Amino acid sequence: MIYVFPAIFTPAEPGYAMRFPDLPGTNSQGKDLADAIYMARDALASWLDYLMDEGEDIPNPSIANKVSLDGEQFVTMIDVDMTAYRRHKNSKSVKKTLSIPSWLNEEAEAHNVNFSSILQDALKEHLGIN
Repeated sequence: MIYVFPAIFTPAEPGYAMRFPDLPGTNSQGKDLADAIYMARDALASWLDYLMDEGEDIPNPSIANKVSLDGEQFVTMIDVDMTAYRRHKNSKSVKKTLSIPSWLNEEAEAHNVNFSSILQDALKEHLGIN
């Protein structure tokens, strides 16, 4: 679920203000262009996440060269991977039942092992997830 929308950037002191013409109310700003783009991506992800949670339709993005600009404004396309964003946002824990040999359980408990942490780390390594 990768989305790409045009964002209008306006030079401001200090840095840049930005808005998405297709998503009213999605405004942000940054102290420089890199920060403004970072903030734009966050604003886009937050707004699309809200629309998804509410079951609202996600509008089609405008074509960049068709967006009306004033003065020193310019358009930059901003992308966001909503699958990654929503996975990161939803880190709710779920309970799993598992079995290990009793001798291993005793040894681990004797060393104050955090079973949940070890299992999470091992699963991430096994799946190649950072």
